[in-house]
Amino acid sequence: MTLIASSMCIFVVQLDFLALNLALPRMASDLGTTTTDLQWVISGYMLALAATLIPGGRLGDILGRRRMLITGLVVFALCSLGAGLASTPSAVIVMRIAQGAGAGVLFPLAIAVITDAYPPERTMRVIGDAYGMGALALALGPVFGGGVTELLSWRVVLFVNVPIGAAAIVMVVLGVRESRDTTVPRSIDLPGLCMVTLGIAAVTITVDRLRAWPAGVTVGVAVTGLLLLAGFVVRERVARWPLVALDLFHNKPYVVITFMSTVANISFVLAMYGVTIYLQQVAGHTPLGAGMIFLAASVAAGVAAPLSGRLGERFDVPRTMVVMTLVGAVGLFLVSLNGDLWSYLPGLALTGFGYGMGWTMGSSGTQAVVPPERVGQASGVELAIVIGIAGMCVAAGATLIEVRTTSDGLAAAIGDVLLWVAIGSAVAAAALGLVAARVMPEERP
Repeated sequence: MTLIASSMCIFVVQLDFLALNLALPRMASDLGTTTTDLQWVISGYMLALAATLIPGGRLGDILGRRRMLITGLVVFALCSLGAGLASTPSAVIVMRIAQGAGAGVLFPLAIAVITDAYPPERTMRVIGDAYGMGALALALGPVFGGGVTELLSWRVVLFVNVPIGAAAIVMVVLGVRESRDTTVPRSIDLPGLCMVTLGIAAVTITVDRLRAWPAGVTVGVAVTGLLLLAGFVVRERVARWPLVALDLFHNKPYVVITFMSTVANISFVLAMYGVTIYLQQVAGHTPLGAGMIFLAASVAAGVAAPLSGRLGERFDVPRTMVVMTLVGAVGLFLVSLNGDLWSYLPGLALTGFGYGMGWTMGSSGTQAVVPPERVGQASGVELAIVIGIAGMCVAAGATLIEVRTTSDGLAAAIGDVLLWVAIGSAVAAAALGLVAARVMPEERP
């Protein structure tokens, strides 16, 4: 029951993200704006999610993981309803940011409740299974989002989160036992909470607004964000009951796996964004047609999710993640060539399988190397890094595509960005593999 409840939480978050990706061009048209301007619907959601992952995971440890998981689901479902009813771009964006905050609470706790419910030797496999069940959204998301947008409305893509969220709440109530970190009191480090949330938000907004704001404002907001994050680190060093115990980063397997997962997720998210724009605005496919083509990547990622837990039990996790990231890089290189479907579809499949397994294995791998009482915190920190940096990269990638389109055209701009991502991910994976071999030559999470 816990596995099913957790899988439903992962499912609703991933379905929302993937389905809405393909609805973006039609949404922009209906609301009277451009796709690149409206990308804040995606990146703003991701960045809000990233800003609340650390507080969300730790609040679950302190106040009760089941209780906070239900809270996150309620916020997620209600804000999705609000975004679907909104009539202006700004209203949709505001509700999506609030929805992202709800997802930031529920997502790490969906992983943490599994770790609490199962013995350590089964944790990696079961987390992989949860991602595998949730990965049905990877297969259904593009077709659902594209088909519903084309046949009905992009608003229905948001409305559907309400009944799914309600069903997930019922499953959590019935199937998840309450758990918390009994080694700490039920008190919250509010200064640390404010610093990390506002710091991440300020830095990520700066990335998105690089071209829209004057240079002085951009630098000012960026510096403010960095100072808040620096203040957060100082605060956590002296706080009696810190939001994040910094000795978490003394755990070498945890740090290496987190960085590898970050590389894979950046590449996967940027690939999804670029391919979505290319299929509809360059190749001229309808939202449903684009969703059918995108199945090559989403189904492959869905297959990779349950395999990640089983491979993690049998093989060295960091080195397996390196290999999978390289597989994804090869696929994205093929996609960047903007060739016919005979090369595009295999490229998408390799992209989804390699990068999908790379970032999924990060969640199960990090949970396996931390103490049980800190699983919520560890999941929140890992996901905050993995998803937050990816959100910043989406904003930066959208800006870069827009800039290069004016001189090279949209097709060439997207192809160039995806090529750079493929090369960069391969180089980063190889470098992290060398680091893993040096700092943990015989360690297996």
